[in-house]
Amino acid sequence: MISSTAVIHPGVKLGKNVVIEDFCIIGTPPRGAKPGEMETIIGDDAVIRSHTVIYAGNRIGSKFQTGNKVNIRELNEIGDNVSIGTLSVVEHHVKVGNKVRIHTQVFVPEYCVLEEGCWLGPNAVLTNAKYPNQPDTKDNLEGVTVKKGAVVGANATILPGIIVGEGALIGAGSVVAADVEADMIVAGNPAKVLRRR
Repeated sequence: MISSTAVIHPGVKLGKNVVIEDFCIIGTPPRGAKPGEMETIIGDDAVIRSHTVIYAGNRIGSKFQTGNKVNIRELNEIGDNVSIGTLSVVEHHVKVGNKVRIHTQVFVPEYCVLEEGCWLGPNAVLTNAKYPNQPDTKDNLEGVTVKKGAVVGANATILPGIIVGEGALIGAGSVVAADVEADMIVAGNPAKVLRRR
């Protein structure tokens, strides 16, 4: 079911049983691109809730769902069974594995990698600008990698280039300024190791 108020740009390929609610915009060309120039694919059984904007060039798997007002920029690879919560933003050139859960109001900037089954809690912020507001900022972007099954608690902030190891747990409100080993629990500002999971 596709709402009559939704805008579907040229070059969008939708799978079977896709639901697109009111006022969504799918396949928006990014700056410098023409409508239909970049193919956008959304797999079977997706539910895209109202006011979501998905730019062109995304490749999204089956059983994808968004909350309301999600913004997904161009040229991302998103796996199967991924959920992105209300008001979250995923910038461009992000890789999202199968069964990833991104909760409400999460920010995922360019060049991040979210591996299978990881979980980002509400208001979690990943960062990628090592030298913000400098002439060469865009030349030095380095995304965060969240490994398979890791959990990032609500309101946590992870600094550029950090690797959160497989199965690790980041406590709510933490500021993560160093890599986290697999299966470790860290918390605080700056986050420190508490124990192994």
